[in-house]
Amino acid sequence: MKRGLSICAILSILTLPVGATLAQNTGDHGGHAMKEQQDDHGSMTKPRTKSIMVGEQTVEGVKAMVHLNDVGAMMAQMGMKENYHFMVMLNDATTGAAVEQGAVAVKITDPKTGKTGEAIPLMGMGGHFGADVILPVKGEYRFEVGSKLADGKKRQFTFQYTIQ
Repeated sequence: MKRGLSICAILSILTLPVGATLAQNTGDHGGHAMKEQQDDHGSMTKPRTKSIMVGEQTVEGVKAMVHLNDVGAMMAQMGMKENYHFMVMLNDATTGAAVEQGAVAVKITDPKTGKTGEAIPLMGMGGHFGADVILPVKGEYRFEVGSKLADGKKRQFTFQYTIQ
């Protein structure tokens, strides 16, 4: 009996390095085609995206700060056409506290046609509201962010950004 337990213990210890190696080498994360990058210390990090500060504006006590993240390469690897992640962070202008409750959407005006698209709902994403969008041509885009927050007030923010 003791001999059987000893053999099981030894076999368990011997298989640990193999299991760890297999776990370390499976990097597809459930079938996602994203490639991870290593930082200077060799640890794995999320794919890097270029973040663009579009602007900030305060309306009726709420400060909106808009960023675009260039996710085109990463999305293309997954066969998707969206090339930017549009995000807006809302904060109480007085206290700086994050405003995370409410409905937020964006309408985008195409620089080539001058037409404004349908409202795109933005999802709450832990500190910001966002959605992946398609900005297909170079030129100056207009972003109209509409919100109805927990206080019941409707607010409209407008931003422009030129894609070179």
